[in-house]
Parts: sequence; structure tokens; C-alpha cells
Amino acid sequence: MSNFEDTAFGAGHDHIFLGAAHEDNERRTWMVIALCSAMMVAEIVGGSLFGSLALVADGLHMSTHAGAMLIAALAYTYARKHAGDTRFVFGTGKLGDLAGFTSAIVLAMIALLIAYEAVSRFLSPVPIHFGQAIPIAVLGLLVNLASVWLLSGDHHGHSHGHSHGHGHGHEDEHGHDDAQTAANRDHNIRSAYIHVIADAAVSVLAIIGLLLARAFGWVWMDPLAGVIGALVIANWSWGLMRDTGSILLDMNPDRRMAENVRHVIEDNGDTVLDLHVWRVGPGHMSAIVSVATDEARRNPGYYRAALKRFKGLSHVTVEVNPTHAVA
Repeated sequence: MSNFEDTAFGAGHDHIFLGAAHEDNERRTWMVIALCSAMMVAEIVGGSLFGSLALVADGLHMSTHAGAMLIAALAYTYARKHAGDTRFVFGTGKLGDLAGFTSAIVLAMIALLIAYEAVSRFLSPVPIHFGQAIPIAVLGLLVNLASVWLLSGDHHGHSHGHSHGHGHGHEDEHGHDDAQTAANRDHNIRSAYIHVIADAAVSVLAIIGLLLARAFGWVWMDPLAGVIGALVIANWSWGLMRDTGSILLDMNPDRRMAENVRHVIEDNGDTVLDLHVWRVGPGHMSAIVSVATDEARRNPGYYRAALKRFKGLSHVTVEVNPTHAVA
């Protein structure tokens, strides 16, 4: 007969697995939305009043930018407000990854639209109003740089070392730094950051293309800059889609942690029958462990205490079986 226990370390038995910087990232994202919305209104109203189609077009482009940010902001707000909702079996920590995956798809669509427009201009060049286009591109770049500054910080995640205590901990601690960084990364703020960086990159390329086109008459430089920008955005989109998709499908981002959990249990003479480790939120991992042991006094609490050394392991379910029962 097996002995079973489910526990969340350090938080009683709630299932709140939000990132450490959740509220700060939420606030910064809303600030970027406010900045982009103000810029959008100013450009559309200004363009309409002064008859500048380019200004109106850039304002509409800024609206898509604000909309993409809105996905991230609403995900933060919803995840925070519903963090204690028991309908979410493992909390709302992965909502940011869902938002990040959605943003990655939006980025891919933007890359396709830019590429389509660039190819169209290669085939059918249109006259460029340099006097309007260059100042607008510079203004867009300044807004994007301000957005980058607002979102800069812990968007890339940070690494936490673990004390493993089974003879090869030092090697393991350095061996899974990259995986641990991935496990701690907040993909929601990362997606917002990529949006503004992508927009800034497109603005830089547009300015370079426009300046060269004006100086040397190379009209093809403008669409070429668009193609390069589309490729860069597509690459970032794919990376974000790959990373968030793997989390949504419960792939283990830190295999070394799973190996270390197995070592902690089996180095004491027990056998791990089944082990699953996956991410439930930024900086929060969950594990289900089934153990076979000859020691009658080793209950789930014994293994729970042994696994507390893993700081990122926030939720553990332990099943203990007598060895003779599974032989």
C-alpha cells in the first residue's frame, strides 16, 4: 500500500507560482502602453490636422504596438487577480507563457506584413516623402527607446544556485545555470521587450534606408531595410514561440534538476519508480515522485525534507511504496 502526500514548499498549500517581479513587470508594461497610446493619439490627430498621411499611418502602426503590449499587461493583471482561484489546478503562473506564445504569433504576422510590403515596394517603387518619413522614423525610435528603458530589468530571468549535497553539487550548480535561467525567465515581460526592441530595430533600419535613399538615390534601400527587419523579427518570434510552447506542453526546462532529485533519493538506497519535473511559473518548478523503499519509517515527509534543498522546487507530490509491493 502506498503512502501519498502533496505539498507546496514555503507557502502552506496554496498554488501561487507567480514570478518574483510579477507586480513590477505588470506596472512597467502598463506604463509602456500609456506611452504608446499617447504617441498614437498625437500622431493620428496631428496627421489628420496637418494632412500628413505618413503620420497617420505611423499612428496606426503604434496602435498595433500598444495592442501587443496589452496582451502582456492583461495577462499579468489576470494572473495576479486569479492567483488564488482553485479552478487553476497549478495556479496562474503559466499565463504569462501563454501570453508570450500569443505575442510570438503576433510578431510573426508583423514580420510577414513587413516582408510583403517590402517585396511590393521592390516590384512597384513608390515615391518617398523624405521630409516627413525621416522625422517620423526618428520619433518612433525615441518612443521605442523609452519603452525599452521602461521594460529593461529582469526580463531575461536570473539564475539561482542550488545546494545539492550529494557529492557532486558544485559541478551540477554550474552545469545547469543556463537551464536554471530558462526556468526563472518571465516570458511575458520578455515578449513585451522583444516587441519594443523589434520596433526599435525596424526604426533604425528605416532611418538608415531612408538616409541612403535620399543621399544616393538608392530607393531600393528602403524596402531592403524592411526585408532585413522582417527576418530579424521572424527569428526573435521563433525563439519566443519555441521557448513558451515547450513550457505550455510541460517540457522540463531543467533536466539537471530532475537528475539531482533522483540522486538525492537513490543515494539513500531507495528507488525512484516515476519522476516528473516541470515549470509551473517563473522561478517555480513542480515535481511528482514515486519512490520504492525498504525503510518503513520513510514517509513522504522524509523525502519532502530531503528535497527542500532545491530552492526552485516549489511544489512536490510524493508517493511512497514498500519495495515488496512493487517487486
